[in-house]
Amino acid sequence: MNWHSRYSQQAGWTRELRGYLFAKAGLDKAQHVLEVGCGTGAILAEVHSPASLHGLDLGPAALIQCKLHAPAASLTRGDALALPYSDGSFDIVFCHFLLLWVSNPLQAVSEMKRVTCRGGSILALAEPDYSAGVNKPDELAMLGQWQAESLRRQGADPSFGARLAETFYQAGIRLIETGPIQGAEKMRSADEWEQEWAVLESDLTGIASVEEIRKLKALDQKARAEGQRVLHVPTYFAWGTS
Repeated sequence: MNWHSRYSQQAGWTRELRGYLFAKAGLDKAQHVLEVGCGTGAILAEVHSPASLHGLDLGPAALIQCKLHAPAASLTRGDALALPYSDGSFDIVFCHFLLLWVSNPLQAVSEMKRVTCRGGSILALAEPDYSAGVNKPDELAMLGQWQAESLRRQGADPSFGARLAETFYQAGIRLIETGPIQGAEKMRSADEWEQEWAVLESDLTGIASVEEIRKLKALDQKARAEGQRVLHVPTYFAWGTS
């Protein structure tokens, strides 16, 4: 699995939203910006700002790739639940498909608020809710159920997105804008479809048999060709200030 390719695909889903929110948050005037859970640098590589860019991630392999893709960023290995920065260090702190993976999202968001300067912006750019996902035709409905189960087995909370705004509120962040991302996760090419299935096949190992996965992939391909395929996982964002 090429994770940078996957993260780049996800970055494409939120590119328009990020441009809008970063502009509103004053990215062009920011001095210090932090991405929590920077992964391989798919998002940091697209942050164009005079600010000092910082990225944090738990994975050393991801940080090695991040250095290649976002060489200007200052990178730190660390935990989102205990950010190794002083209070009020950053003008903008953001994350992208992160909070569903942490054991205590409220603590992570509270830490993001702590290291944000007074009046600065905290952004959660994409958090999905698989429990409200739609898979059509009906023969493909189990794909979403199985993927949600796989995420739970991996330690994620597949329905966290629906609680994102409440988590910001509980952390004492003043919410400015929140809601579902419009148009996220549309398949735009055959390559993206293959990439999505590479993720599914990895996720479903040990949950569904190879034969079941093969049949569902063929059904998916047929439904797309006939214009009958619907795949939607509601994905939420939140922007607030400290």
